[in-house]
Amino acid sequence: MMDAFDRFGLLINDRVVRTPVAVASMAGIVDADYLLARRDHIGLGFIGGYSIDEPTIEAAKVVAEGDGRKEFLPEDPIAELKVQVAKMEKSDVIPGINLRGSLPDSFSRVAQALGDAVVYEIDAHCRQPAMIAAGSGEYYLKNTGKLAAAVRALKNEGVTVSVKIRAGVAEDDRALAELLWAAGADILHIDLMDFGTAKLRQIRNTCPLLLIANNGITTFERMKDMLSHGADMVSVARKSDDRTLAGLDAAITRYADEEGWYNAPKQLCRGGDIRSLAFCCMPVKECPLIPMLSRTGISHDDFVKMKLGGVSGTPLDTGRQTCFGSLAWCCKTSSPCMFRDMTLKQAGIPKKEYMRLKRELSDTIMAQVFHDVPPVKYS
Repeated sequence: MMDAFDRFGLLINDRVVRTPVAVASMAGIVDADYLLARRDHIGLGFIGGYSIDEPTIEAAKVVAEGDGRKEFLPEDPIAELKVQVAKMEKSDVIPGINLRGSLPDSFSRVAQALGDAVVYEIDAHCRQPAMIAAGSGEYYLKNTGKLAAAVRALKNEGVTVSVKIRAGVAEDDRALAELLWAAGADILHIDLMDFGTAKLRQIRNTCPLLLIANNGITTFERMKDMLSHGADMVSVARKSDDRTLAGLDAAITRYADEEGWYNAPKQLCRGGDIRSLAFCCMPVKECPLIPMLSRTGISHDDFVKMKLGGVSGTPLDTGRQTCFGSLAWCCKTSSPCMFRDMTLKQAGIPKKEYMRLKRELSDTIMAQVFHDVPPVKYS
């Protein structure tokens, strides 16, 4: 699995995620057997959704009876989840469980029973009226303080927490992302609906959480677009057939092996997210860098120190013939630059290695930008 870590650098629950392709939950459909049938082409899978307390279980029955939608309706949800998780133990797929609960204690009870081997995903995504009326699903996106309380309840059990949201439902998705980060969430799983990459970029610029982009991502071009605007992974639901998943897995693996940074952002001046600060030149002219630094509260001098400090002692700490005297300020390999390429050739740095080093620089910058969890008012 070290090849996978070198390729993607993804860890969840201290386990290497073998590919940034995931399967999203579909109520009544995605269980352990569903994921195991696709194990060769996914790195993470969410079973469920499972309703875990009386209000949501009753809502699930209404949904199933009312319009014939499929639902998981075990007599004992926790016992059933134990069976499902046990099936996943010998798989390389990181297991996640999508849970629909109406109270923080409902989530805590599941975590106490199952332990820290799985990712606990709070379903703030379901838009069925009965589920919303039960205080679950999209209800949380209008009552974000209660969603934060559910996150904190799970984090108190020492587990990894994902939150599945539908973009555009909360009053402000950026504020919601910041709120969930402050509450302790680890992963934000975003159904982007019709919002696309602009919404994803906004969220990426707001928080350091692992981001999973969802909805209609069935081609490599669509996948690459999401990754280049801030996603760490993508998930597939209705189209999660073996052929689609195999195609995405093979394409992103090949791309990573060729390019060195599988989810490299677009450059900031071309619509890139905050990670693209790794490619920016010095702040000496009016360009998108200046407002980005202003929004993040980074002075020009601190930005210079941050980047030069980030490459100190690395192969990027060279390049006197480049525009600003260091590879720290050089752009992506997809942009032509004779001075950068000359420096790389003289230093014996392959372009793939250059991009890998830029990723490390980006990680350093992100860690400094998002070092302090912001104070957030709960609504």
